[in-house]
Amino acid sequence: MMTAAAGPLDARALDKLKWRCRRGMLENDLLIERFFQRHESSLTERHAAALAELMDLSDNDLLELLLRRKEPEGKINTPEVCEILGMLRPPPHVHSPLVPSPSNL
Repeated sequence: MMTAAAGPLDARALDKLKWRCRRGMLENDLLIERFFQRHESSLTERHAAALAELMDLSDNDLLELLLRRKEPEGKINTPEVCEILGMLRPPPHVHSPLVPSPSNL
């Protein structure tokens, strides 16, 4: 269970979070970069804690979650992690080069 407060992230905490989110797989980095472009000004400590939980996953497991091939299970299946996944994932109706279109399956 997460105990992080819901207060906004300061600039130093945001920089540390961005550093923590660097990945070894380009696909993950692209989705995470887009996430920060859209949401960095509104991220809270609660968001940062949930994002840190996702960053503990392997690159392949993270990508499976980001591309909606899997849903969170076990200890990461929390409301906070699900909220962050919703912010990280491309919208289901928008074609992304990272998400195969049904015609390519």
